[in-house]
Amino acid sequence: MTVQNATHNHEKIKLTKNQQCVFSKLETAKVPLSAYTLLDELRDDGFRAPLQVYRALEKLMEIGIVHRVETLNAFVACNETNCTNSKIIAFTICQTCGDVTELSDTALSSSLKKLAKSQGFEAKQSTIELRGLCKACV
Repeated sequence: MTVQNATHNHEKIKLTKNQQCVFSKLETAKVPLSAYTLLDELRDDGFRAPLQVYRALEKLMEIGIVHRVETLNAFVACNETNCTNSKIIAFTICQTCGDVTELSDTALSSSLKKLAKSQGFEAKQSTIELRGLCKACV
């Protein structure tokens, strides 16, 4: 079964039922969610094993509509309409309230790719995580 109500890059993306359930949960979450939290929250939707969540997350990340926040080992729905897997993604992570915000800066992305290229390295993707305090917690 496919669901077509996730939009990204101005086009509809066909998602399986499991992918749509995971994506919907991440879209409405106030904070990043771990795979096991997703599993717990999706049990009523038929999720029984971690592998179901991990497969859905893998595909959603491949499509570019979900990102992994590495240091939290958790996932967030992308808030950029033109996000791609090949760009530099940055997050601010509040150490007090846990708020995570996705940042996008083409100049930073371009500079980092040029820096890598100057070292003979072709950067395909990268995630930068900035930890500190959000404006509400300062």
